[in-house]
Amino acid sequence: MTFWRRLALAVLFPLLLHFTGTWALPLLDRDEPRFAEATREMRAGGDWLVPHFNQHYRFDKPPLTYWAQALSIQVFGESEAAVRLPSVVASALTSLVLFLWGRRVASEITGLNAALIFATALQVLIHSKQAVADSLLVLSITLGAWAGWEMMNQKRGTGGGRSLLFPGLFVAALALGFLAKGPLGWLPFGMIALFRFRRGPVNPAWPLAGWLFLLALALVALWGLPALLSTHGEYWREGIGRHVIARGFTTFEGHGGGGIGIYLALLPFYCVTVFASFFPWSIWLPGLIRQSWSRKETDALTGYLLGGVILVFGIFTFYKTRLPHYTLPAFPFLALLLAREWSRLGRSAHLLRRGVLGMTALLGLVIVLVFPVLRRTNPARQLLGQVAGALKPEMEFASVEYEEPSLVWYFRSRVNGYFSSLPAEEIPGYMAKPGPRFCVLPVAVANHLFPTLPPGLQQAGEFSGFNVVHGRRVDLRLIIKPD
Repeated sequence: MTFWRRLALAVLFPLLLHFTGTWALPLLDRDEPRFAEATREMRAGGDWLVPHFNQHYRFDKPPLTYWAQALSIQVFGESEAAVRLPSVVASALTSLVLFLWGRRVASEITGLNAALIFATALQVLIHSKQAVADSLLVLSITLGAWAGWEMMNQKRGTGGGRSLLFPGLFVAALALGFLAKGPLGWLPFGMIALFRFRRGPVNPAWPLAGWLFLLALALVALWGLPALLSTHGEYWREGIGRHVIARGFTTFEGHGGGGIGIYLALLPFYCVTVFASFFPWSIWLPGLIRQSWSRKETDALTGYLLGGVILVFGIFTFYKTRLPHYTLPAFPFLALLLAREWSRLGRSAHLLRRGVLGMTALLGLVIVLVFPVLRRTNPARQLLGQVAGALKPEMEFASVEYEEPSLVWYFRSRVNGYFSSLPAEEIPGYMAKPGPRFCVLPVAVANHLFPTLPPGLQQAGEFSGFNVVHGRRVDLRLIIKPD
């Protein structure tokens, strides 16, 4: 197989794998609709510095994901597939980086194997089809780690200088990583620092990395300073203080449990969940780690990659908020480590083929069997399908008890008004206000509030479905005031 065919396989196969089915799956609460709706409001309002969701500030993440989704929508139109496309492309580009990195440190086969191992890991398959920030973060970290490695091993050219390619990529990766998901995007700088600590202050890349880090920080400041000024510092207090620092000390949305006993019991959380998240390749992780540490002297690249893995797992092990996908940034390093080890042992071909074909078949079954069920049972999307013809752009809308962001994303594709979450007792007054509007109520609440509908109100839709976030069935009714 030629270089160009391997390159095409390393990029086009992940691209097709991750894109397939993105149009068939409704946006799943909660993060996907939040990102998608914030992107819509960013495009509509013209504020490219600070994202908003439902007309309120959304400080959860910096703006790179919203910018990428806005570009995708501009080109392909507003749809589930369009807002997921940046994640698809980012994951495919991560596979490309692994191919090029593996080719330079070992062989084209090693690079191709690393690209395909990463692309078909279970958690990568899941997050590459989601309209969230993780895939862009993983791409930035992988690119920065590769650039950092090349900087540390770069030889002077015939003219006595050094190529600016990898320092430039390093700066861009650090800046984009922060703009994707905050300080975790600076992990490649931490990898170089850890490598220097282990190997001693002999590598000239260390002082260069420090200057490049400052340059990346300056690039981030081109967005950060205006964003902080426009929000009077609230972006920093909420985006960094609450959504980064506070997550380390408190559980967010119930992820991680409470109490010191549960915290200590969950310390090995990622050492266990990695076997599901990195499946099927996690089967070979114990052997990989044993082989890596059993050698008398770990080679430099293995130490560098293991340093990245240790940093990711170390940071999130002591984080109090825990989710299985938090360790995704370590997966490219694990993929490259595994591909190199298999190349040494001469056993990559049949293992890789079986793993890739198995995960591709599994994904195909999920797309064919599960995606249609999720689409038919998504309450917001199905209610919209029932009442779309009766909606008017000037309408406002509200709900009782059902407050999922998908309700905002799907219905604001047809109306310009914003969403209100109200207690049940305020609904009659809300629906009596002048102007067209509608509300979404649990059927039991609707029967209690409106045993018979007053003049001017109509029952426009009713649907029973499944609330994925809370894991329970919901029975909803949509009542509309047309004029």
